[in-house]
Amino acid sequence: MKKFYLSVIATAFVTIFPISGQAEVDLSAIEARLQALEKRAEQAEQRAVTAERKVEKLEKMMTVQSSSPQTSQPSLAVTTLSPSTTSPSKPAANQLSGVQYNNEFGELKLYGDVEFNMDAASRKGQITSVSTALGKDNEPGKSDNWDINGRILIGIDGKHQISNGNYAGFSVQPLADMTGKMNLDDAVFYFGQQNSWEAKLGRYEAYDMFPLGQDTFVEYSGNTANDLYGDGFGYIYMMKEGRGRSGDGGSVQLSKSLNDWYFEINALVEDGTSLFDDGTYHGYTLDNKKNVIYLRPVIAWQPNDFKVAVAMESQVINNAYGDNVDGKWKDMSKRNGYGMTLGWDTLQKDPENGLQLMLSTAYLDATSEKDLSIGGYGLWRRAQLGYIFAHNDIKDFNAENLSENSDDILNGVPGKYDIHTIYASYEIPKILDLDNYKIYLGAYYSKINAQNSNMISAKDDDRYGVRARFKYFF
Repeated sequence: MKKFYLSVIATAFVTIFPISGQAEVDLSAIEARLQALEKRAEQAEQRAVTAERKVEKLEKMMTVQSSSPQTSQPSLAVTTLSPSTTSPSKPAANQLSGVQYNNEFGELKLYGDVEFNMDAASRKGQITSVSTALGKDNEPGKSDNWDINGRILIGIDGKHQISNGNYAGFSVQPLADMTGKMNLDDAVFYFGQQNSWEAKLGRYEAYDMFPLGQDTFVEYSGNTANDLYGDGFGYIYMMKEGRGRSGDGGSVQLSKSLNDWYFEINALVEDGTSLFDDGTYHGYTLDNKKNVIYLRPVIAWQPNDFKVAVAMESQVINNAYGDNVDGKWKDMSKRNGYGMTLGWDTLQKDPENGLQLMLSTAYLDATSEKDLSIGGYGLWRRAQLGYIFAHNDIKDFNAENLSENSDDILNGVPGKYDIHTIYASYEIPKILDLDNYKIYLGAYYSKINAQNSNMISAKDDDRYGVRARFKYFF
């Protein structure tokens, strides 16, 4: 009987223990699988968070800054871009249309400006140091009566602004000339705080103290501060000598906006002899000793449609350039200018019937020369009429180096000269119903007079011409 009980007990142990061991093995496996699934869930959650962040970044990159319907490239937006605030006096008509790209690092804008001219004029030789005749280049003595010229500008602007108003950006504007040359308008880096202050450096134009509206002759693109003064020709001083865009140097500027007031100080560093078209001044061949520095402070006030601005520009480096006179070095680099401009402009409020009136004056006190310029224009219903009076008083001229070029207007003797210039233009908008394509028709007449008729060349004392300018923004 005992053997029977022992057999039953032994059989029970053999049966129970294997089952218990197997159960323990199954529970361990299940626990391991649960842990593995938990890890996979955590990894999936991390991947979901990463994917969500990527989607948010992609949404920011695809944000369209335009009210127009989305195109096949949602990261690009076609917008209307206002020109740089480098010169607050620029007309609103110079707005550019362009393409804008945005991401978390800021915005990038691409735009263009086509400007081609068809000209007919009395002759190409200059009567003033400003390119009032054909094209951009000064070519005294060349009597081409017909010309086609122009350029295409491609602009790229970049800017990054954060929530507190701080920003930084750049602008570059290469020019493709019709003659096959490549030039440059602006190449500038700037930074500051919105509606407060701004600093910039590079190549650009400072505040315009002698605006000419929609003139098509006197003002041109390129090196604003170079080749302004032509020895042997009259000079219309417009406070541009220290304004910038020099082919021989760069500028730095600090500006501040305060309610209706605007303050600006600009410094231009360059080879001072680049101001003179042929490197001569009053018959003396200039020898450049060191670079010049023009300081140009501006104060402007615009409470409403009325605007007033006063400024000066002064070359502050002594003995920068000059020539030997009677065996002694003579400094000829003294140049101090003063100017004021008054304006009334309602074109912003009423582009069709608004009126723009401008009056400017500039005075130059230079070595052996004093110049005064007074100019003004009126613009109404796309028609503009302007007039500029310039007075030159030359105290000294090198008689040993009188020009033998019969095309020179002045005969190289000291004296007082008056220059009268009348210019007009008319804008024809929406050519082919395109808002960004327009044609300007322009004309000018300029004449020089002297107290002594022997001081000027009577056979060549005036210039006149007409121009058709084709203007296209994109």
